[in-house]
Amino acid sequence: MSDSEQVWTGGTGPSEPAHDPAHDTVEKVVRAQLAKALGGARGMLEGAVPTIAFTITYLLTREVRTALIVGGSLAAVLLVVRLVQRQNPQFVVNALVGIGIAAVFALRSGDAADAFLPGIIYNAVYAVVLMFSVVVGWPVVGFLVGSVTGDPTAWHQDKPMVKLCGRLTWLLAAPCLVRVVVQLPLYLLARGADDGLWFALLGGSKVVLGWPLQVAAFAAMAWVLGRGRTPVARPAQA
Repeated sequence: MSDSEQVWTGGTGPSEPAHDPAHDTVEKVVRAQLAKALGGARGMLEGAVPTIAFTITYLLTREVRTALIVGGSLAAVLLVVRLVQRQNPQFVVNALVGIGIAAVFALRSGDAADAFLPGIIYNAVYAVVLMFSVVVGWPVVGFLVGSVTGDPTAWHQDKPMVKLCGRLTWLLAAPCLVRVVVQLPLYLLARGADDGLWFALLGGSKVVLGWPLQVAAFAAMAWVLGRGRTPVARPAQA
């Protein structure tokens, strides 16, 4: 039996310890992690609303501070709703943190376009890290598998699993690359421009290339995952 066909189990006898069948293959593990990261339609909406509000408000008022206040206020309202409903506020908190960082950049320079610079930098760094992890043979997605098996590096002993995680990591990096390639030129054109067209395109690209693009990438990953059943390797226990 090859490494990719084995499942490492604990115990000293022939019986296997109980484990969650929802996490018995690499494909199921990654699908579960991606579903958790996506946050559903509500999570996507919560991430997009502050950006839309900021962009529209600035185009109408040409006031950086006002646009930031409107975007931040809407995110705060969404956070309160989450807390009142006693639901996970993760995606709203992420939006608030993003607005806070964007405010530092935009208020410091006085140019609304600079509010989008942190996101461009983040995506560039994230893409480089993901691609580098594949090049060195330790794709980031593999550590999602390790978080379930209890051994963060055991998956690396299974070459087919490493190959699968490498393909998935490339797909995870693709949206980050697209955002940088599209948004960086728009940012350079929008910065200091009197015409609001470039700023509108920059704000629109952030929304379109946000969750919609991420959903497309996750759909591609789901298609790859749906083609195989790679057993999750579990380290032996005493």
